[in-house]
Amino acid sequence: MTAPVTTHPTAAAAVSPQESADAADPAEILAHARREVLEGGRGLDEAGVLAVLRLPDEALSELLALAHEVRMRWCGPEVEVEGIVSLKTGGCPEDCHFCSQSGKFDSPVRSAWLDVPSLVDAARQTAATGATEFCIVAAVRGPDARLMSQVREGVAAIQAAVEINVACSLGMLTQAQVDELTEIGVHRYNHNLETARSHFTKVVTTHSWEERWETCEMVRAAGMELCCGAILGVGESLEQRAELAAQLSALDPDEVPLNFLNPRPGTPFGDYPPVEPRDALRAIAAFRLAMPRTILRYSGGREITLGDLETQGMLGGINAVIVGNYLTTLGRPAEADLKMLADLSMPIKSLQATL
Repeated sequence: MTAPVTTHPTAAAAVSPQESADAADPAEILAHARREVLEGGRGLDEAGVLAVLRLPDEALSELLALAHEVRMRWCGPEVEVEGIVSLKTGGCPEDCHFCSQSGKFDSPVRSAWLDVPSLVDAARQTAATGATEFCIVAAVRGPDARLMSQVREGVAAIQAAVEINVACSLGMLTQAQVDELTEIGVHRYNHNLETARSHFTKVVTTHSWEERWETCEMVRAAGMELCCGAILGVGESLEQRAELAAQLSALDPDEVPLNFLNPRPGTPFGDYPPVEPRDALRAIAAFRLAMPRTILRYSGGREITLGDLETQGMLGGINAVIVGNYLTTLGRPAEADLKMLADLSMPIKSLQATL
C-alpha cells in the first residue's frame, strides 16, 4: 500500500466549526452519514468527515447518538481495556513538538529504564483491571540491540507470568525487527501517524510522515495487529483533521488511539490551548464515522480536554480505553474508568474474545 497523496494547505490553528460552517444542511449531512456508515457499513470519505467536523453545536447530540449506533452495529457493545508502561523514558532524539520525552527540549522528564521484574509487575496490575492488552513503550527513534534484547526478555517473562496480550510501541522499525517482534509473540504494535501528512513538518522535523507510514505497512504485512492513531490540538485545521481521518482509514489499522494535546512545559507546544470539549466530541464521532469497524480508543489528554464530558465520548463512538496513567502524565484511576463502564452498562472485552 502506498501512502495517500493530499494537497491540503497547512493552517496554524483549528478553526471553530461555528465559524467555518457552510451552507450544508446538518440534517442532510447526518442523513448521508446514516445511509453510508450505519446502514451501508462504509466509512465516510474525507469530504464527509469534514462536513461532520463543521456541524454546529445544535447537531452535536444527534451526531454522537449516530456514532454510538455505528459503534454498536459494527463493533458491538464490548469495550477493550489496556494498560501501558514506559520501558525507556525520556532522552528521545526526536523532536515531536508535543512530547516532553524529547531530549531536545528543556522539559522536566529525565531518561530512565524499567527492569524486567517491574514490567511483569505492571502487567499483573494491568491484568487485574480486566485489561486484555498491555503495551510496552519506549521513547526512542527506533529500537537498538539493547532495547530489543530487553523487550525480548520482558515479553517472555510477561507471557510466562500473566494471561494478557503484549503490545509494543518502540518507534520506527526495520524489517528484521518487525520479524523478531512477530516471532516472540507481540500481539499488536503501536506507531501513530500523529497528524495529517500536510501538517506533519509543523509537528516533527527529525523524521518524516512517510517513515512512520512505512513502519505501519511492515507491521500489517507481518501479521501483527496495527495500532495507529493521532494527537489532536497540535495546530491542525479542521481540514487537516479530516485529512488525517482519511489517511488512517486508508491504512486500515485494527486500533486507532485518539490523543488530545495535554500541553507540556518546556515543549514547543507547551502554551497551546487544550482542544475545546465540543470540538473533541465532534472529532471522536467523525473518526468513528470514518472507521466504523475499528477499535477507537480513548487515550492521552482526554481528562484535561473533556473532564466530566468523558461519558459523552463513550456514547459517541469510543469502544476502548487506556486505564491508569500514561507515559509522562497522569490519567484517571483505573477504578474510575471501570466504574464509568459499569455505570454505562458497557461490558469489558474478554481476553478470549481478542485471540
